[in-house]
Amino acid sequence: MIVRKFKPEDLKRVFEIENMSFDQSYGVDVFQGLYEMGVGFLVAEDEGYVVGYVIFWIKYENQGHIISIAVDKNYRRSHVGSQLLIKAISILSMLKINAIYLEVKENNTAAVEFYKTFNFKIDRVVANYYENGDAAIVMYLPINRGKVSVE
Repeated sequence: MIVRKFKPEDLKRVFEIENMSFDQSYGVDVFQGLYEMGVGFLVAEDEGYVVGYVIFWIKYENQGHIISIAVDKNYRRSHVGSQLLIKAISILSMLKINAIYLEVKENNTAAVEFYKTFNFKIDRVVANYYENGDAAIVMYLPINRGKVSVE
């Protein structure tokens, strides 16, 4: 398996993974717009088949943000998500940022535990964050001088 930059021809497959992964998914136009804006957009590919993706950017001058990460349900628990997240963290940590943030549904305990294995910490809970009224847990990973914090 390799992690590489997203290409426009990956869009259909990324959208399929998005739809199988989330109750409320981004539309194709959102993915296209993010790509055109130049955000970080990587895919995991297994023998030529896209099996996961991660989208990230600099949200504020000193803050990285994981917009979305998802893996094909048939490839979960195969470290695809880990490889995507490690690559995104690596890229973002080379920039002049203090932390990387992300949001996860409050009831998605598997995702919260996944991020904790990478030293993400819980910052706060935001009520009614998602369209359906679900709350989000905001998590962050401190970055110190271009290196991920291990505290």
